[in-house]
Formats: sequence, structure tokens, C-alpha cells
Amino acid sequence: MSPEKYLLDWQTSQTNSESISPLLGQLYRQKGVEILLFGRQLVNASTVDIIKAHRVARKYTGKALSPAQTLPLIQQLTELDLSPCRIDVGQLAHEYWNNQDNEDGLKDYLQTALIESLDSTQSLESRDVVLYGFGRIGRLLARLLIEKSGVGYPLRLKAIVVRGGKDGDLEKRASLLRRDSVHGPFNGSITINKERKAIIVNGNFIQIIYANSPAEVDYTQYGINNALVVDNTGIWRDSEGLSNHLACPGTSKVLLTAPGKGDIKNVVFGVNEAVIQPEDTIISAASCTTNAITPVLKAVNDKYGVVSGHIETVHSYTNDQNLIDNFHSGDRRGRSASLNMVLTSTGAAKAVAKALPELAGKLSGNSIRVPTPNVSMAVANLNLEKNVTAEEMNQYLREMALNSPLSGQIDFTDSTEVVSSDIVGSRVAGVVDGVATIAQDNRCVLYIWYDNEFGYSCQVVHCMEQMMGVRYKTYPAK
Repeated sequence: MSPEKYLLDWQTSQTNSESISPLLGQLYRQKGVEILLFGRQLVNASTVDIIKAHRVARKYTGKALSPAQTLPLIQQLTELDLSPCRIDVGQLAHEYWNNQDNEDGLKDYLQTALIESLDSTQSLESRDVVLYGFGRIGRLLARLLIEKSGVGYPLRLKAIVVRGGKDGDLEKRASLLRRDSVHGPFNGSITINKERKAIIVNGNFIQIIYANSPAEVDYTQYGINNALVVDNTGIWRDSEGLSNHLACPGTSKVLLTAPGKGDIKNVVFGVNEAVIQPEDTIISAASCTTNAITPVLKAVNDKYGVVSGHIETVHSYTNDQNLIDNFHSGDRRGRSASLNMVLTSTGAAKAVAKALPELAGKLSGNSIRVPTPNVSMAVANLNLEKNVTAEEMNQYLREMALNSPLSGQIDFTDSTEVVSSDIVGSRVAGVVDGVATIAQDNRCVLYIWYDNEFGYSCQVVHCMEQMMGVRYKTYPAK
């Protein structure tokens, strides 16, 4: 191919992607239809992001896919009477353009593939959401909920509860949402309303409520009713403590963004979300590490059987550690997080059993905190019931990442150049590093990257949708 042809192809892709962008917004804002491309969300994506998303098609199908091939499908989708849903246009385009039997045309193909979603009268009632706490996870949850906000998206972020209330507090809260040292600037507009103590984010009015405990809050005063309270403070982790939220007027359910204690159901979305029942009022979304390792462990256990294993987590430092040496109630955590590798304990390995009972008593775990602000790695050293080679294991996990019910939780990379900063912003629970996989006889060692902030927050949002009964179906189903 001539040098000029490369530039011409790029410009053609730009033109088609620029045509795709407003159609994505039209489908999402007017119909509540979220467009994906092999699991990657395209809503609010830039022109270059859309092109890059198409480039990874070869990883999934072995064949290239261009914006010119998905554009006509997306154009046709705007003309169909669709109910709110998620549509993977990458999978549909791949199937359509590679099926020589599609003689009835694109419209008929889409109507057949999406027949269950062809009812524009279906809709889901909007549900109020309150974030109790506004730290690292709270702010990322706010970003995700705002990103998804639209006529068709049922979860509405109505309020954020924080301590404080001193002069300048509102501006500082807005600034922390606007600027993030790890995840970059917020994609949108943020203004404040001092008189009403609120921030307006991309047109979403979010009440800031100052309170030192749930008992001080009456959400109905702010027009909030039957709300899901997402507690990301970690102060209360048992039913007794979290029930304080349910005593507040205007609340109906509570989701904890930390491992729950006692009889609280710990949910890893993609693995055991089916345990969430309509009558459940308190649920835990487990921990970032449990979410990262459980889907991979389930996949391995389903095919090869896990006899026993040890999970070592290499985890970025967190806010509960000291920046410089100082007193800390926890062992070793008083030493400077920015200067030391800190050996500490983790309950994530044992917590796997709450989401995957068949692994109860089979796993041990430890954690090493390291001087990086985000992205962690779990090293799973497993003894299996069956023999396996590294090539076989990688092929299996690659397939699970691409074409399985766990594809939304597991990703796979075989790049020899990936480092932790490349995983920042990953929307999956964990990314298997295939290059590092070790296997001999019935033993294997798997290396699993995970964005312990953003990837985990995406899992929390999935749990929120499941808990409130507003989880949209994805087409085509896997």
C-alpha cells in the first residue's frame, strides 16, 4: 500500500467516525440505547476513540473492522423502534458482513437480531441515588453516573452526603470532581449553586448535604424518595451499622463499597449477582481485589478445577496509609506509603468464597502495598485438578474475555510492553497478562492487573443497576 493510501484511509475513518458520533448521542439521549463495540462503550467517545475501538476488532475476531462497516448499522438503528438496551454493534457488524446468507438486507437482519428489543413503549422508572461519602470511589461513581445520565438511563444521582460545611467546602468538592491526578480532568462542565448548596454537573443538579451521621438526614426534604444510598465511607460494614441509612426518610436500599460483614451478601457482578433479590435492602459490592480475581478464578475453576491456591496482591497505596512515617493503628501502615513496599494482610482471597462458595477454604492471601497511586496486580498461584499448558490456559482465558458471560469482567492482554499505568481507566474487573502466565502439569500462576479505583467503580455501578432492577439487556446475548 502506498504511503498516501495510509493517510487517505485514516481520513476516511475520521469522516465516518464523525458521522457516527452524533448518532450515538441520538440513540442514547432519545431512546436510551447504549452502543458498544466489542464491550467498549462508545457513548461520549471522541472521533479518535471511535477509530481506536474499531482497531481492536482484530483482537476479537481475527479480522479488521472499520467505521465504514458499522456506520450503516448505527444509521439503521436510529430508524428502529427500540426499547432501552445495550447493543454491541461490533458483534453485529462482524456477523453481518461475514455472513454471505444475509440476502434480506441490513434492516431485516437487525430486526431479527434485535427482535426482543423492538418495543419502544418499554421503559424503566427512574430511581434516585445518593452517594454517602465523596472520596476516591465516590467521585469516580459520580463521574460514571453523570457519564451515563440521559433520558433513557434510570439511575439519577440526586445527592452527595459529606462532613464539613465550612466556607469554601462546596468549591473544593467541585474542584476534586473536576480535577483528578490519576484519572485526569472531568469530561464536562461543573458549576456550583452556593445558595442551594449544590453542584450542577453536565446539567445534573446534585444536592450537597452536610451531615455527621445518617441520623441527621431527611432526604425527602430534597425531593429524594426510595433512594439507593451508596456508602463508600467504609465506616459501617455490618447490617446494624448500615441500617442507619434505612432509617432516613427517603431511602429504600443501601449498597456498601467494601466487604460486608456478617450475613450481608457480598456480590461480584458477573459471578453471583443473581443472589440479589428484590427484597434485599443491604448489599455489599465486595472489594476491588475480590472483584478482580473472582471472575478469573471462576473461569479457571469451571474448566480445570481449583484444588488450592495462594493470592498475592501487589496493591497501590491507599488513603488509610501515612504519607510519611507516623503513628497508625495498623501494623506497618504507619510507615511512609510513598517510600516503602509495605507488607500487609488482605481478606480478599477468603472473601472469594462469599461470591464463589465452591472455593471456600481453598485460598490464602497476602498483600504488598507499593508506592504507586493506582492500579494493582493479583498473582494467583493455583493447584488444579487437571494438567494444563500456558498456551492452553491463555487460549481459554482469551476466549472467556471475548465470548463469554464473563467478558464484561475479564480482559486479556498479550502485549510484552504493558505496565501498570496502561491499565488506568480500565472498565473491567481484571486484565489477565497472558505473557506472564506460567503453567506446568497441574500448577499455574496467573497475573491479573486491575484498576482498583475505576474498574472497581464500574463493577459497583453494575451492582447498583442490578439492585434497583434497572439493568438493561445487552444484544446480541452471549
